[in-house]
Amino acid sequence: MDLDAVRRALEARSPEEREAHERAAVAAILRDAGFGPEVLLIRRAEREGDPWSGHMALPGGRHEPADRDLRETALRETREELGLDLSGARLLGRLDDVETHRPGLVVRPFVFEVQGDAPTLAVPNREVAEAVWAPLSPLVRGERDAHYLHEHPGGKVRFPAYDVEGRIVWGLTYRMLQILFSLAR
Repeated sequence: MDLDAVRRALEARSPEEREAHERAAVAAILRDAGFGPEVLLIRRAEREGDPWSGHMALPGGRHEPADRDLRETALRETREELGLDLSGARLLGRLDDVETHRPGLVVRPFVFEVQGDAPTLAVPNREVAEAVWAPLSPLVRGERDAHYLHEHPGGKVRFPAYDVEGRIVWGLTYRMLQILFSLAR
């Protein structure tokens, strides 16, 4: 997988949009690390009442009334969570809207490319415990396939996942990465 394939795939399609009562947006931030593309992932801070507490994710969050559109939501949330300004990054396109486990909440993923060694990540804020760059090629090739056992009332459910240096990427973020990978293949 290379960034040229991602660029071409995103230019050649119209992403699916879903109706929703609530909206959120995330930024799938890619860079060429010399040995292949990487994606920026965050580990959310542990917070009581947060259904995504401690999960690996793409930077982003809920749309606020002051945001002109969902792209601006992704830019604002990335800036707030990581101190990372994507205004100079190249917007490659969008992925299909993704429904969450919460009825009426839909997430719109935007795909950005940053150049060179940039960005240098700021110290994560109260919402983010850490940020890591994950090489995409091993994920695409299945070399980092894993599973996650999610406990809920009634038992455990096994979900497909990726292992990124001991960090488990599953659920919504896993689904968004799967969409990205299927486009670039």
